[in-house]
Amino acid sequence: MMEEKNRVCDIMVCAMARLIPDGSKVFHGVSSHMPMIALLLAKALHAPGAVHLNIPGGTDPDPVRLKKYTSAGPELLERSTSYFPLMEVFDLAMRGGLDVAFLSGIQFDSRGNVNASVIGDYKKPKVRMPGGAGSAVLIPTAKRAILWRTKHDKRTFVNQVDFVTTRGNVERIITPLCIFKMEHGEMVLETIHPTSSLEEVQENTGFPIKYSHIAYTPLPTKEELSALKRIDPGDFRNIEF
Repeated sequence: MMEEKNRVCDIMVCAMARLIPDGSKVFHGVSSHMPMIALLLAKALHAPGAVHLNIPGGTDPDPVRLKKYTSAGPELLERSTSYFPLMEVFDLAMRGGLDVAFLSGIQFDSRGNVNASVIGDYKKPKVRMPGGAGSAVLIPTAKRAILWRTKHDKRTFVNQVDFVTTRGNVERIITPLCIFKMEHGEMVLETIHPTSSLEEVQENTGFPIKYSHIAYTPLPTKEELSALKRIDPGDFRNIEF
């Protein structure tokens, strides 16, 4: 049985948090418990000056209690320092002022294309999904687009996405198995989580894995785990697993 300290949800959240520099302006979406908690973790530890932006519009909220059903609840507006509505986030990104955007998708390919629209043919899809929404604007315009997905299989990481909802500017994709990084227009393996292996990553990815060397994602520290228990006592970072 895997030790609690080595849970994939904790590894992913801590990996996200470490990618947030102090002083950066960071946005997350509506169904984004993991990056929301990662941002709160970063602000609690190494990046107190990071600016927390979100869909309700509360800047740098200090939520008493997070909601299980959404990462865009009123607790992110209450006890915030100011009001910065979503339309201003889009404007900020278009002006080159949004440092980090945590977003997701349904399919990804090795060239950094993201599909959040349909599975199958666009005119007669097997599944029609919500579409690009904010991702179609924010992935190309944020300084750093960091994607995350709680599934890593050959239906998610495909040789070619069924539909290109958005493309370009993807920096990293964080999954339950590893972290991919875009280099010279290609997705390469940056680190493997200690809970996984190169073989497992390759078996669950629909394109050949490229890497320059094998490295492992650092496990959460005692300080990070302690902070996570304070920030997320309901363990909402684990609800998608």
